[in-house]
Amino acid sequence: MPATGHYLAVFTSNKTSPKWRAWYAMTKAEQDAVDAIGVPAVKAWDEAHRDVIVYQGGPLGPTKRATEDGVTDVVNELTVFMVVRAESHEAAAQLFVGHPHCTIFPCDAVEVMPLLGA
Repeated sequence: MPATGHYLAVFTSNKTSPKWRAWYAMTKAEQDAVDAIGVPAVKAWDEAHRDVIVYQGGPLGPTKRATEDGVTDVVNELTVFMVVRAESHEAAAQLFVGHPHCTIFPCDAVEVMPLLGA
């Protein structure tokens, strides 16, 4: 692996988790108030890390699984993705500690994995 590699970061959320139950219990006005804080915080995080963001990615929609038996609709915890550049796998993961999606919004975690061959 090169000294500086590319890493896929996948934000995960279990829509039945306590964080999401709390989000769903909020009124629209309460959610809007969180958005008013969270959206600028995410933009600020993106700006602060723009030099290491290789591909901004974005939200992920509904999932279909294709197998030898055909195609089915499935539910998973994958919600957002991006590609970053870092000196190591650990350094890439550290970028997401305290990310606003997990501290302000009800995202559960960010899973970070090397893009092999990239």
